[in-house]
Amino acid sequence: MDDNPHAILTVISQIPKGKVATYGQIARLAGLPRNARQVGSVLRRLAKGIEIPWHRVVNAQGMVSHRNSDQTVNDQVNALRNENVEMDHQLRISLPLYQWKP
Repeated sequence: MDDNPHAILTVISQIPKGKVATYGQIARLAGLPRNARQVGSVLRRLAKGIEIPWHRVVNAQGMVSHRNSDQTVNDQVNALRNENVEMDHQLRISLPLYQWKP
């Protein structure tokens, strides 16, 4: 199945500063319901320096997903904090407060 990266990246590019969206939410809005893993796949393939707010995408629990690179996690946490998105010590974000509702 084609993961339709254009549709996924279009949705991600619309997430406003200071808000987050879940992988599943992005998949639904991109017309790919129940395909949250495809969103992660597209994000993993992003070229460095691309101007997509990838850091605003979190998992269904409102947490920054851990990756192979601690630096990537730190980059995401710092980018979210710079947008005044608060998180607890487990890197969990309050979805009722910060989830994007288009």
